[in-house]
Amino acid sequence: MVFRSKIDTYFKTFISIIILLISAVTLIPLFLDEEVTPLTMMIVFFIFIISVGLILWSAFSIKYIFYQDHLFVRGGPFRSRIPYEEITRISPAKEILTGYRLLSSKESFEIFYKSATLGSVKISPMEIERFISEIKQRCPNVTIQE
Repeated sequence: MVFRSKIDTYFKTFISIIILLISAVTLIPLFLDEEVTPLTMMIVFFIFIISVGLILWSAFSIKYIFYQDHLFVRGGPFRSRIPYEEITRISPAKEILTGYRLLSSKESFEIFYKSATLGSVKISPMEIERFISEIKQRCPNVTIQE
């Protein structure tokens, strides 16, 4: 079963501001410097495209996939395989700007599991109730805080 991440206006605005800042920092100096060579322009433009592409890929390809023995959380090049037996607790996420997160909405929650490097992962599935229901079926011992 596959769940996509919910995308809210706050997140779209945040990503837009980040892309505008990257554009300003990389592209404006090209137009202000009169001694820029075509090779330099191509290199800087290529860096710009790669940077923006990586941000967009990471931000808008977030999925949460239930497999037989684990939950697979993926967003761009970032991935986590969470075995169901290691999930200990699920609670609403209070701080979405800190920690390990693969989300695109303020309305999110945090999955705590034993083998997590940072202790947990923050996610924001579109259909939260269905997602929680699926977790309950696969992890009957999980503690869910509302």
